[in-house]
Amino acid sequence: MSDPAVALPVRTATARLRTAVRHRRLARSWPALLSWLALALLVLIAVLGPLVVSADPLRQTPAALLSPGAPGHPLGTDDLGRDELARLVHGARPLLLVSFAATALAAAVGTAVGLVAGYAGGAVEQVLMRLVDLALAFPSVLLVILLVAAAGPGGGSLVVGIGASLAPGLARLARTLAARESARDYVVAARLGGTGVPRILVREILPNIAGPLLAPVVMTLSVAAGFAAGLSYLGLGIQPPRPDWGYMVQAGQEFLYSAPRLVILPAALTLVFVVACNFAGDDLRDALDPRGTV
Repeated sequence: MSDPAVALPVRTATARLRTAVRHRRLARSWPALLSWLALALLVLIAVLGPLVVSADPLRQTPAALLSPGAPGHPLGTDDLGRDELARLVHGARPLLLVSFAATALAAAVGTAVGLVAGYAGGAVEQVLMRLVDLALAFPSVLLVILLVAAAGPGGGSLVVGIGASLAPGLARLARTLAARESARDYVVAARLGGTGVPRILVREILPNIAGPLLAPVVMTLSVAAGFAAGLSYLGLGIQPPRPDWGYMVQAGQEFLYSAPRLVILPAALTLVFVVACNFAGDDLRDALDPRGTV
């Protein structure tokens, strides 16, 4: 007689998240709480900041070059007399958009490949996972640079390049989770009942592996942000004159000693976003999978 505990599907990611919030398992430590608050604040800055800060990030003021506190410029100006606060606020949107879009692409592709490989098994699994292993054999940084350089600089190529480089890691995790779920009684019953493969994958298995995948996806967001900022620093990302934190660090390094704020401020904001994503991912993992079964 089968164990009743495995005869039913595990709770979906939404149900797990609701339970975690209801039982206050999220943000129980001060680093996690600060991380969630930092992420919320940065998202608000990216979404609403350009509406609140009226200064034009591209407008040059020749009379106030590298001024640390010119009238109307709370954070001073850069070497071209552009308002630093406006550039920081407007520079948040490209980084966060690229990071979220690339992570979403990596999660979609990686989950799809892992689902098919874990459920199908056999030759299909071997072929798909060997391709994943081949992609993982390349250093992620090198793979991203090659993909972005081949497609040309810009936000679109950043999303595709970063997403493609991060998908294999998520595919391997999704394959492990999907293979485990495929052996459960509820999936076997659905298969024996004549349910089609696409429906089994989307309606049965996917909702039950989404919870364990959620925390790694949030952590992947930090890697995507690091890649986006690094490639912009190298000139392969968002192109000037559009403000971007990565490019602002590169442009300001010439004035590191005379105006260190031009480097420190965008670098610090990028670091806060990356670190907050990692702590938030750890917090989600502990809340959704307190037994460490994944």
